[in-house]
Amino acid sequence: MEPVLTLLTPADYVTTQWSGGSTTQLAIAPAGAVYAERDFLWRVSSATVELDESDFTALPDYRRFISTVRGDMTLRHNGGAELTLHPGNVHEFDGADDTHSRGRCTDFNLMLRKGRAEGTMQSLRVGADGAALVCPETALLYCASGSCTVRCGGKELRVAAGESALAEHAAGETLRLSSTDVETLLLAALIQ
Repeated sequence: MEPVLTLLTPADYVTTQWSGGSTTQLAIAPAGAVYAERDFLWRVSSATVELDESDFTALPDYRRFISTVRGDMTLRHNGGAELTLHPGNVHEFDGADDTHSRGRCTDFNLMLRKGRAEGTMQSLRVGADGAALVCPETALLYCASGSCTVRCGGKELRVAAGESALAEHAAGETLRLSSTDVETLLLAALIQ
């Protein structure tokens, strides 16, 4: 099957409110899955945290990755030591953890169903030299700042801040990234 590269813009996202701000679902699988019903294999989202302190929703069936897009966030899992995330820092944790956060920010999340979806998340800073990334089956590249061009399987997309490039059926393909901005921050959700 040929790789598919799709541009996702804020018009494609689904935004809902939560007690501490808003959450925007960028993509979910399978199609038609509903976050509230916990029937998804994976989900990529971004949330605004408008409270000084908040508690994460328990998601015991999921592995989670989180980063910040704007602002810093301090996390504490199960009453343990604190960890501070700055924009582009990526942190993995168990969705079953009792997680408390401090700091107002905008975050970026990848949730993977334990035993059914594998993957990771990474931060990429792309400048004039560009970057390359070997794609798993699915990759969502979220442009947190700046803008860039994404090339995969003979297709090219221009992605602006707040937009995403979704590469599907792309296992083993090289994603080529270039930017004319001083620096573009991309957050990549990589899913097998």
